[in-house]
Amino acid sequence: MVRFILSWGAAMAIAAFDTLEFVESLESSGFTKEQSKGMVTAFKGAQDAQLKELVTGGDMVTLRGDLRELESRLDRRIDAVIGELTLIKWMLGLLLGGVTAIILKTFFT
Repeated sequence: MVRFILSWGAAMAIAAFDTLEFVESLESSGFTKEQSKGMVTAFKGAQDAQLKELVTGGDMVTLRGDLRELESRLDRRIDAVIGELTLIKWMLGLLLGGVTAIILKTFFT
């Protein structure tokens, strides 16, 4: 059995691990039953730890959705800030015009 797991955009084939075959192979090579079981347990633990680190296609779909949502929220916030800056720009322009008018009126009346 071979599963395909997506890891950062690259497909990786993960073969199923047959523990019984591994134990039998070790025993036929001269390992005791206890040594074989210990090695299988250690190997299986290491393999499981690596499998937890892999990113699946479902994870990528979820991540893309989260990124789109974040982008949308940021766009809304940026639009609000741009609107506020535009308002401040107009207010400062009117204030500057009013101050200029007062100064001109003071000197030329």
